[in-house]
Amino acid sequence: MNTATFQSQRFWAYLQLLRPANIITAWADIMAGFAASGYFAEANLTPLLWLILATTGLYGGGIVFNDVFDAELDAEERPERPIPSNRASRTGATLLGSVLLTVGVVAAVQVSWLSGIFAIAIALSALLYDAIAKHHPILGPINMGLCRGGNLLLGVSVLPAALENYWFLALIPIVYIAAITVLSRGEVHGAKHSTGIIAILLIVAVIVGLLGLGWLTDYQIITAFPSLILLGIRVLLPFIQVVRQPTPEQIRVAVKAGVLSLIILDTTVAAGFAGLSYGLLVLSLLPISMILAKIFAVT
Repeated sequence: MNTATFQSQRFWAYLQLLRPANIITAWADIMAGFAASGYFAEANLTPLLWLILATTGLYGGGIVFNDVFDAELDAEERPERPIPSNRASRTGATLLGSVLLTVGVVAAVQVSWLSGIFAIAIALSALLYDAIAKHHPILGPINMGLCRGGNLLLGVSVLPAALENYWFLALIPIVYIAAITVLSRGEVHGAKHSTGIIAILLIVAVIVGLLGLGWLTDYQIITAFPSLILLGIRVLLPFIQVVRQPTPEQIRVAVKAGVLSLIILDTTVAAGFAGLSYGLLVLSLLPISMILAKIFAVT
């Protein structure tokens, strides 16, 4: 194998560690939070671009450290992954993850110190999940949900005053991610029927919560309703299939659908606060993420 080929394979392995399709879903969180803040009306997109760079670093770093901490377990259960297959080194992955988390915090500080504090909190939460919480049946889903809820609030933090009014928006992705995380525990060995039922109930709670946003004076539920219907179809159908057949294959399909559909959830939030055009802009991330999901693993 020549040097160029080796370097190309190394680059591809580290790119796989990042799970690019998932990072696109994190962009949608920021755009949804940005819409809720009302700052989009200022027609200044520079803070939005900084926050998108921030979430790229934070999510990318967190997902890389997931594989760093799971290297021994993956060697037994998923030997094809970059680190156990020796296509990427654990040391190199640690360095990559550290650089990405640092970039995420530095980029957030360019918007405000408050955004920087949120970024630090998200980074620490991601490391806590990767190292400890993911192995806990209750703390794990909550911890992962806090990462995504914090990511949405990172978008809101562009206008600090908006955080006082819309902090509760973080509860929506917290519950949604908890549902996916609960289900994802069966990706290797399968799950019980009750696990699928719990996940479905959590998704229903999310849908009810999104409908409840219609009570807000500056949220138009009519504009958001089409994406809400789409969310229910794309997520509930594979989750119901898991209840019928809780095999690792069905669970992976459901988890993948749930992760990618985060973009639809964010579209629902964004469209309600910022209108149909902005919502469609967020939704345009979905086909990009779906294409990347065919090339790179999502889970």
